[in-house]
Amino acid sequence: MLIALRRPSSPYVALSRPIRNLQFSLNSHSARSQRAWTLSLPQSWRFFHTSGPSDVQLSAQQLKDWELTVGIEIHAQLNTERKLFSKALTSLNDRPNSHVSIFDLALPGSQPVFQKATLIPALRAVIALGCNVQRESKFDRKHYFYADQPAGYQITQYYKPFATNGAVQLFEHDGIESGNDNPVSIGIKQIQIEQDTAKTVQQPPSTSLLDFNRVSHPLIEIITLPQIHHPRTAAAFVRKVQAILLAVNAVTIGMEQGGMRADVNVSVRARQEVADETDACSNGNMGELGQRTEIKNLSSFRAIEEAVTAERDRQIRVLRSGGTVQGETRGWALGSTETVRLRAKEGEVDYRYMPDPDIKPLIIGNDLIDYLRKGLPALPDETLNELVNDHGLTLKDAKTLMDLDNGARLEYFDEVFNELRLALSETELARLKKRDPKRPSLSVSVANWVLHELGGLLTKSETPFSPTRIEARALAHIIKHLLLGRITGRTGKHILARCFSGDSRSIDAIIEEDNLGVKSLSHEEYTEIAQDLLRDNAELAKQIQEKGQVQKVKWFVGQMMRKGEGKIAADKAEATLLEVLQISKK
Repeated sequence: MLIALRRPSSPYVALSRPIRNLQFSLNSHSARSQRAWTLSLPQSWRFFHTSGPSDVQLSAQQLKDWELTVGIEIHAQLNTERKLFSKALTSLNDRPNSHVSIFDLALPGSQPVFQKATLIPALRAVIALGCNVQRESKFDRKHYFYADQPAGYQITQYYKPFATNGAVQLFEHDGIESGNDNPVSIGIKQIQIEQDTAKTVQQPPSTSLLDFNRVSHPLIEIITLPQIHHPRTAAAFVRKVQAILLAVNAVTIGMEQGGMRADVNVSVRARQEVADETDACSNGNMGELGQRTEIKNLSSFRAIEEAVTAERDRQIRVLRSGGTVQGETRGWALGSTETVRLRAKEGEVDYRYMPDPDIKPLIIGNDLIDYLRKGLPALPDETLNELVNDHGLTLKDAKTLMDLDNGARLEYFDEVFNELRLALSETELARLKKRDPKRPSLSVSVANWVLHELGGLLTKSETPFSPTRIEARALAHIIKHLLLGRITGRTGKHILARCFSGDSRSIDAIIEEDNLGVKSLSHEEYTEIAQDLLRDNAELAKQIQEKGQVQKVKWFVGQMMRKGEGKIAADKAEATLLEVLQISKK
């Protein structure tokens, strides 16, 4: 904790070193109580907190007086079969230490052997992020001593990374702060290939277990320019990068599953001190910015937003109190209200970077880059435009489809849609369009069932999504029978629930064997039910006829379908009601 001291007649002084020759004790009255800090000081001195918990929230006006600047480093595990410098297999949840080579353990005499196939997903990533691929790049050693890195150094690309100068466009629908420009462009300074470290499993109180399966798993580190100025925008950027990497198959799992981690560099400065922000940001120059701190190993989008918010507020309180922000590495636990100091911030000298003498330079030809660029799948922004403009989905539904289950729900939507198109003949499609030109498109119908009906069952049962829980062909046939008027919406939901619970019969068999098809009623029977409902609700019928509130006919349609117990089709019910009310359908 940073303690600031002052005399009544002197300005505040921030102390970053231990206070010597003073009595210091910590009293904790209970596990949940506030801790009492006791210092034996000369009577002329006073003390107070400049960091740590604060009951005083910064007001909106106070925040406006300060500019937040954030830079992000994203570490993403590449989708590869082999490790970066050995033929050992990569793994996610296999038995600990079951995929380890002698190089992974840094045994004497072992040498790194670059696995060329690991370069392919890395190149797909940098092309999708708009970076310039460098023809020649080199590997370097980053020295530090920790149990998860047995060699005493990490192999990375510091001096000559393999990609530079990219950018990611963020729009309002990506979740950026509403006050930002739309779109916001976040520059990428460089992307480098590097090896991962071992996984540490803590065994309280004092034991740490190491799983070397993760050592040398290929990573890319994406380093942004300091061009982010709001916590929500920081989280939105990482979310957008994850969506891009998943779309091009550069990674297989996202942040929530442990496949990505982020470190954020946070600084604040008073707005009156802002001199030439554009030059500082475009050159990646931190000199014009406030002193930055780094928060490491954030593993969720929520953690990124909350950690940046907490560290911004902490730095503002320090500076408002006359203190000095220290360059340091800090930690964050989800649900906390403050960041915690871990250690002093390491610099370039501390890491003692040097070229790795055992690894040759990496030479990448333009023919490989062009080949991969031509085969790149659609990026998230292109997919969103297609869903909204071509398929007619709302922006909200389109974004939800793309964001759920790391894109698996969108793939399922595509499968159901394609199965539905195959199941409907051209004659049936023409009949549907002729019967109701304003009927929602097939895509909208499919999205509704994939998101809301199936999604509701998943939520209620607390079950994770799986495309095999209900086969795409089965859901497509439920929607087909509903669109053709062979079953009602209520019956369709019932059949979906049966399939969800494990009924393996075909949809046609369920409808036939369980007698669930719509029973054809005569026009006279439709008319009789409609007349009874209108007579029982005469006041509502009068509003429709005299005040033109035709939209209220939908309520009567629902009542007719309930009364018909699966024998009434919605379109026929609406037509009959309009006929009885003597209202022409526009």
